[in-house]
Amino acid sequence: MIVLQETATPQEFYVIPREYQADRIEITSETEGTTTSYDITASVDGYYLTWTEAVTLKENNFYMLTVYNGADIVYKDKIFCTNQTVADYTVNNNEFTTNSTNNDYITLD
Repeated sequence: MIVLQETATPQEFYVIPREYQADRIEITSETEGTTTSYDITASVDGYYLTWTEAVTLKENNFYMLTVYNGADIVYKDKIFCTNQTVADYTVNNNEFTTNSTNNDYITLD
């Protein structure tokens, strides 16, 4: 899974594809069902195919990424968009609830 932020600035993508050439990506929103296509210029960095692209994403949404070389699909993955740092990510960010109890219990004889 690729984790990206909701930002207008270009973000770097690093993937290990089936073949090391790509010219287009499609990002499909799993929530809205819409697909956006981007033409890319990818380069090879070791075992990775890399490119930089400014993609339009909404926070806390999942997307499907499909990378194409012509008509051939060379890579598929899932994207999650969050503005939290990845190392500190938590699903209940700033929403902590406590459960108070007096520890009363009933015993049956």
